[in-house]
Amino acid sequence: MKAVVLAGGYATRMWPITKHRPKMFLPIGESTVVDRIFAELEADERIDEVYVSTNERFAPDFEAHLADSEFDKPRLSVEETTEEDDKFGVVGALSQLIDREDVDDDLLIIAGDNLISFDVADFLDAFEARDAPTLAAYDVGTREKAKSYGLVELEGDRVVDFQEKPDDPKSTLVSIACYAFPKESLDLLPTYLEDGNNPDEPGWFVQWLQNREATYAYTFEGAWFDIGTPESYLDAVAWHLDGDSLVADSATLEDATIGENVHVMADVTLEGTDLDHTVVFPEATVRNGDIRRSIIDRGTTLEDLDLAGALIGAHTTITNGGA
Repeated sequence: MKAVVLAGGYATRMWPITKHRPKMFLPIGESTVVDRIFAELEADERIDEVYVSTNERFAPDFEAHLADSEFDKPRLSVEETTEEDDKFGVVGALSQLIDREDVDDDLLIIAGDNLISFDVADFLDAFEARDAPTLAAYDVGTREKAKSYGLVELEGDRVVDFQEKPDDPKSTLVSIACYAFPKESLDLLPTYLEDGNNPDEPGWFVQWLQNREATYAYTFEGAWFDIGTPESYLDAVAWHLDGDSLVADSATLEDATIGENVHVMADVTLEGTDLDHTVVFPEATVRNGDIRRSIIDRGTTLEDLDLAGALIGAHTTITNGGA
């Protein structure tokens, strides 16, 4: 079995934090979003190759990341795009990858910005038991949130209806961009695309497919974060830290108060500063600040500021409210 980790997005909603780094490299504790996925795929003997589908802009970042990692299975498969407007859509890019890499096997597809609380091995067990298209499904709790995802309707664990991003969702159970397809189902991708169907989200393909062959859902409880916004990233960090804080040994703290769900990275300097629900990247300096639910990038200097919900780009200096 092969796996594809989808890592081709540009994460424009998180700029400037993700303007020059893939959002999959954002830290969650001592690891990163994508490394948590790589670790599970590396450990599962059913998966013999992992294709990391990314774009030309971020390909060098992934090459360097994988070269320094402990993982043997992942290797890059690069889309010929350098900006958001060039993208083929996830389904289109997936079809191209299958052709480019000559994939002729069952396939696990998982979004590289997914933080999930279930074991991928359990999901693959469910797929193998059915030997049919299988998706992971999660109850997001509100119909407003459900509007942003593929809505799943089940009879037992069989999908009987699937609506991608409905305006008026009938429930709150959604697909979370974790799919497993038998080879025979993937053979239908060219037909799907040649008929002019939506090449964007995989959910459109699932919606089309479930009307043609039995499709199943693996439902789970616990946690799931689609890390595409600053808020969702900070929520994922908070889930991982569970009210604690993580402060690098090399950080310098003088008269600083560290609240809940704070991650302070290497060589950060904090003086006379209060932090809460905030991530501070390496080599940043914050003096006389009150910072809440914010992300402060590498090498930034902030002085005499109260911030809430802020995104501060790398190597920025802001003092007394002026840049």
